[in-house]
Amino acid sequence: MRYGMYISAEGAKAQADRLDVIANNVANANTVGFKPEVPIFQARFSEAIQQGQASPGDGSINNIGGGVKLIETATNFAGGEIKSTGNPLDLAIAGKGFFHVRGDDGTTLLTRAGDFAINAEGMLVTRDENRPVLDQSNGEIELDPINPWTVTSDGYLLQGDNAFALGLSQPKSFDDMVKVGENLFRPGGQVDVVPLEERNVRQGFLELSVANSVRQMMDMIETTRAFEANTRMIQNQDSTLGTLISRVLKA
Repeated sequence: MRYGMYISAEGAKAQADRLDVIANNVANANTVGFKPEVPIFQARFSEAIQQGQASPGDGSINNIGGGVKLIETATNFAGGEIKSTGNPLDLAIAGKGFFHVRGDDGTTLLTRAGDFAINAEGMLVTRDENRPVLDQSNGEIELDPINPWTVTSDGYLLQGDNAFALGLSQPKSFDDMVKVGENLFRPGGQVDVVPLEERNVRQGFLELSVANSVRQMMDMIETTRAFEANTRMIQNQDSTLGTLISRVLKA
């Protein structure tokens, strides 16, 4: 009986962890350039093996498994829908590549969120966190907020006689990308500059969140029901065990 309760308890925990991931995706369904997380599950050893009281493959009842567990989450780096905004400071990447942004520690971070602004010093920055947007040499971009500017499809920001090549890079592997919050990623491996012929920057557009609110809500309902099913199993097994103990004591 305890074995069944262990499996149900682990199942409830796995669904609770999945619910946390889905809730964060739902909260960012309207966040520009957001890349949702996907929970990844793995079969779990029985409790006896987890506690070191038995070994995998010993042929005992402990080898029938111990349910599932959430081992990690993976980021879905699929491209989001591109929407027109008409704002010249809104930029979207149609294809591969990430914008360069200055992190708090001075390192270069990557993002797909192109909702930019110009601060009081005339620097091109992220709209929400006022982080400097960088050129291809990781230098800050200074503009005259009065005079007009334009952004070419190959990622050049032009204003008068000045031309800034927006920093656009692609990681060698998405597995090396680490979320650091605020819709930013820290590359942990090799990052390549996106060639001019492969760039497609669209001015006056934004990439929307990849997290589909309808799909995420369906997943949330499914997860909630699975969590409730596991908790009911725990209650049923606890009730059955209590009844059995009561009968034994009366015998």
